[in-house]
Amino acid sequence: MEHKISTEIFKKAEKYIPGGVNSPVRAFKSVNRKAPIFACKGKGAKIWDEDGNEYIDYICSWGPLILGHNPENVINGVREAIEMGSSFGLPTKMEVELAELITKCCPSIEKVRLTTSGTEATMSAVRVARAYTNRNKILKFEGCYHGHSDSLLVKSGSGLLTDGYQDSNGITDGVLKDTLTVPFGNISAIKTVLEKKDVACLIMEPVPANMGMIYPDVKFLKEVRELCTSTGTILIFDEVISGFRLALGGAQEFFSITPDMTTLGKIIGGGYPVGAFGGKAEIMDLIAPVGRVYHAGTLSGNPVSVRAGYETISYLYNNRETLYKTLEEKTQYLVNNIKELAAKYNVPACVNTIGSLFTIFFTERPEVNNLEDALSSNTENFAIYFNTMLEDGIVCPPSQFEAHFISMAHTKEDLDKTLLSIEKAFKVIGEKNNGK
Repeated sequence: MEHKISTEIFKKAEKYIPGGVNSPVRAFKSVNRKAPIFACKGKGAKIWDEDGNEYIDYICSWGPLILGHNPENVINGVREAIEMGSSFGLPTKMEVELAELITKCCPSIEKVRLTTSGTEATMSAVRVARAYTNRNKILKFEGCYHGHSDSLLVKSGSGLLTDGYQDSNGITDGVLKDTLTVPFGNISAIKTVLEKKDVACLIMEPVPANMGMIYPDVKFLKEVRELCTSTGTILIFDEVISGFRLALGGAQEFFSITPDMTTLGKIIGGGYPVGAFGGKAEIMDLIAPVGRVYHAGTLSGNPVSVRAGYETISYLYNNRETLYKTLEEKTQYLVNNIKELAAKYNVPACVNTIGSLFTIFFTERPEVNNLEDALSSNTENFAIYFNTMLEDGIVCPPSQFEAHFISMAHTKEDLDKTLLSIEKAFKVIGEKNNGK
């Protein structure tokens, strides 16, 4: 497969953009490629790059494209919104309609504030939690990513893990002091920290997806909820990835756990830039202009993004009885066959899956339940897998520590073609491991 044009664009990009990309994982460095592919078009489950190559897409813009690229209902709504105006700096009716729909789908969210990104949503939610509790410290889990604001980058996941780090430079000692971390799943460590009653909030991905996808223990989630309640700690579910993906009401519906606050993104913009944070009315009413916690943004509630999100969530709501079951069936079909292929070619791999997400960890460990387990993965084997797939016209996340996403647009033909390429990759890995 030819990538000449993408390579030329990347060389130009390196002159004007740090590292040639606007988000680190896009550089494809961890999968041993000199240049990434540059996407130019998407439709359904497919994307095309600047060289004209066609790919089945399992990145799905890192989650929001649950209906695939450019579904007709979203495109029609966006066209209508653009023709009315791209930005006003004033409230619009559609913002209210989207907010109402979000609260209808997520009962724990009584009021919601729209933002322009998931990073802004989590940053703002933490600020509100600090104001509500009059406490400064926050607690997060090692390997969980909540955006790139200072306090939430401590021992983070996603692109940091991809590049071989867990922390970022440029964070002050004061921020580091106020951000506490514990291993995911370690309830005794959480209890030790929270019993001091000086932590404003515990922010967590109920389904971690930024050290690879981790399936949580439901008992653990319930114990976390109980500990937060007993210690007066605000429990924030970061559902930027899991929201509207696992179920209409996200992971909190899937597991029947009610957080105090929730952060959202990805799907609520239907592929367009958006984020949101919400929760109990008594907490959210601390935000200006009602209260004294400041949050603002010229593009918060941007009419184009809001319309795309409204069209997407409306479709999910109207088809909720069958849509999530269909997505899970597609994912299970793929995952079950991947496990069989791993056994056939003696490839050490653990496949974690939930709903329409999955991660193949190339590890000897039978289970991957936390960051330590994830870091045992063989990233060279992952690079073989990624590059074999790419050359066969299938684009996967360019990092061992990310999740694959399935959309409604993926067909049985797409999945079967994908499995043929996975078999090819696993055969190469198996022969390498056996010294052939």
